[in-house]
Amino acid sequence: MHPMLNTAVKAARRAGSIIGRASLDLGQIKVGVKQQNDFVTEVDRAAEATIIETLREVYPSHAILAEESGHDGNSEFQWIIDPLDGTTNFIHGLPQYAVSIALAHKGVLAHAVVFDINRNELFTASKGAGAFLNDKRIRVSKCAKLDEALLGTGFPYRMFEHVDPYLAIFKEMTRRCAGVRRPGAASLDLAWLAAGRIDGFWEFGLSPWDMAAGALLILEAGGLVSDLAGEGNYLTTGNIVGGTPKVFAQLLQAIQPHRTPGLMA
Repeated sequence: MHPMLNTAVKAARRAGSIIGRASLDLGQIKVGVKQQNDFVTEVDRAAEATIIETLREVYPSHAILAEESGHDGNSEFQWIIDPLDGTTNFIHGLPQYAVSIALAHKGVLAHAVVFDINRNELFTASKGAGAFLNDKRIRVSKCAKLDEALLGTGFPYRMFEHVDPYLAIFKEMTRRCAGVRRPGAASLDLAWLAAGRIDGFWEFGLSPWDMAAGALLILEAGGLVSDLAGEGNYLTTGNIVGGTPKVFAQLLQAIQPHRTPGLMA
């Protein structure tokens, strides 16, 4: 395992320990509201602080982009961190949340970790070296047809200006595919796509920390990822489409008629 990836794994596991202990007594957790339907807890902040501390013990000059503390530093290396993806699930006791850490080098994703605390599943990837689940190589499924595909998605919950095109796409996918699932933690949805548990995924309005690690996992597992225009700007636009190579192409094509002037990429 690459030293940088090994450090990220250590950070994810330390954060996972904090989250796991807190999950045993959810009634004691203080919950704040950042904006409508967007929650933060003291656990998010403690997990993030632990991740940053662990990374900076080894790489003090690297830049940080984290959900709770924002951007810090200027370097060709940038860690992209979601300390607790699926906070709403977490505070309700729904065991679908994860720690997500990625490293970008000169804007290109290089390493990724998604840690599912509840299942003790550690997804890792390094650019050019494949994707793994608990040290076992993973690949996207062999699904080749949209009508046979199980898709993942995320409903709009913070920004509602794209609800109508989203619902139109959801209606079409529900009609055309084998099923649609919305578990509630994008990093895990993307990791599951990499592991072949679902065959495609789309969502609008995400943040870089929701997608970065999962996107690299998919690419290293043999899948494809893009924004709505079929380009690689999903970390900037916040809109992502992913899938097995053939499902990806069909899913992207099915989305095109529903794009609006405000939803071009």
